[in-house]
Amino acid sequence: MKIQPRGIDGAWEVTPILREDPRGLFLEWYRFDELADAIGYPMRLAQANISVSARGVVRGIHFADVPPGQAKYVTCTQGAVVDVIVDIRVGSPTFGRCEAIRLDEVERRAMYIAEGLGHGFCALTDNATLTYLCAQTYRPGHEHSVHPLDPELGIDWPTGTPVLSARDEAAPTLAQAQAQGLLPSYEACLAYYAELRRRQPR
Repeated sequence: MKIQPRGIDGAWEVTPILREDPRGLFLEWYRFDELADAIGYPMRLAQANISVSARGVVRGIHFADVPPGQAKYVTCTQGAVVDVIVDIRVGSPTFGRCEAIRLDEVERRAMYIAEGLGHGFCALTDNATLTYLCAQTYRPGHEHSVHPLDPELGIDWPTGTPVLSARDEAAPTLAQAQAQGLLPSYEACLAYYAELRRRQPR
């Protein structure tokens, strides 16, 4: 597989090798060793999630308090989505930047999203199925959202009428979330990444 950084520190695109023959298809969609070589430490696997969305559904922008945050490794196992990563780390040189990538059942790409980054997606098909590996379990009270239609973010969601949850509809803008002290700091995230590197066996 090929693992390469995107335009935001902590966002990595993973392109697997697809092996097809008359029987079907085989691929490795996750390798802990190759991912660890890329990001500098192994990803802890604490929880796995699946979401199934109708066409036009937008989920996000979601994030968790750092530390410990919640790193995610996501792929689309059915249908297609536009996956979006937002740098919400206050003080980051790319604060407010968004990166979008199509994840689908054809190319089978995945994204690694480090702790402290915001994540969301838009379903391009019905029954769009996103599979997540998470480095931490869900922690009520420590999970937050930024409004996915915040004009300051300027995300070009590929749907005329985005379908949002009540939670996401009520989410603050990026500026409001910053004013409320909800966003992680870049300094805290860098310190946590360094701690994860120090934890590696020597």
